[in-house]
Amino acid sequence: MQDLLAQSSFDKLKEGAIVPGTITEVRQNEVVVDIGGKSEGVIPANEFIDIGDLQIGSTIEVLVEKLEDRNGSPILSFDKAEQKKNWDNILTRFPEGSVATGRVKAKVKGGLIISIGVDAFMPASHIDVQPPKNLDQYVGQTYDFKVLKINLDRKNIVLSRRELIEQQRAEKRRALLDSIQPGQFRKGVVKNITDFGIFIGIDEGIDGLVHISDISWTKRFKHPSEFYKKGQVVQAKVLYIDKENERFSLSIKDLASNPWQTIDQRFPMGAIVSGPITNITDFGLFVEVEEGIEGLIHISELGRDKMAGLKAGDTIRAKVIHSSATERRIGLSVRKLETDEEQTHYRDYLHSRTEATTNIGDLIRETMEEKQTKDNG
Repeated sequence: MQDLLAQSSFDKLKEGAIVPGTITEVRQNEVVVDIGGKSEGVIPANEFIDIGDLQIGSTIEVLVEKLEDRNGSPILSFDKAEQKKNWDNILTRFPEGSVATGRVKAKVKGGLIISIGVDAFMPASHIDVQPPKNLDQYVGQTYDFKVLKINLDRKNIVLSRRELIEQQRAEKRRALLDSIQPGQFRKGVVKNITDFGIFIGIDEGIDGLVHISDISWTKRFKHPSEFYKKGQVVQAKVLYIDKENERFSLSIKDLASNPWQTIDQRFPMGAIVSGPITNITDFGLFVEVEEGIEGLIHISELGRDKMAGLKAGDTIRAKVIHSSATERRIGLSVRKLETDEEQTHYRDYLHSRTEATTNIGDLIRETMEEKQTKDNG
């Protein structure tokens, strides 16, 4: 009688039909399901999100792909049953432009297959902002996707993760531009280095430019790469914001005070300085009088004959003959320093001679007075 009942139930089964089935066994790589036929069917474990959630004795709906295989067992699919049910209301659940959460099922030529209840396709160019080289890293992962296009006749859905990322970044950029203000200090990462400055990424998707003139108050360099490299974390001050074009300019040098502002107080005219020669040119010498601060000894304040033998790194003394905070210049002179020292030496010599002469005169007078006193006595 049981065999007759089973045969009667089996006769009602049709290929392509969705029928209920009872889970009778959960194995490592497959799930055994009884649909009331002559024998049980097996479903690959990868058709389930997590087979650990399945319970023996629970009922699931499956699609009958084939009533019997060569062994007499039905070929069943849980995934295809879910897809067939979901296709009926796919436009209601995920209209074009909506966001769907899905799991990456497999890598195929040109992109990835994503399960959002039904299988959808995502081109490789829509995976991320920068198309990845290795698609295998995404298989098995769950993400949010934007539904680009649905073709019900062909049962085809195209998804994009890139557009969703770009949309989220655009929202973050707008929020950042609304919050950022001139005068604020912001941390960022060096994204690019050019001849005219460095680009610093603040948050996601927004780069600010530090012009070469805003890198340092005092450092001399031919290219910003001498001090910075890509990926380096730096802090900068916001100078100007162009919200319409989503651009802003930054300054690194404004993190410190301008050392040139008090240059005329620190190096007044007539001050004597000493420092290493940093550069030798046809028109004179540059001397570092303070870290990052250089003064120029013009050739006219040195003399060509005295430039012979000098080299970068040699220490030299000079007199300040000009200092300007606005021009950011310090003029030095060795010639005037030597002239002053010679005059000082000559004055000291005359003074010593005068003192010597006065002492001799006093001695002569004292001697004469003693002699006269002796003669009178």
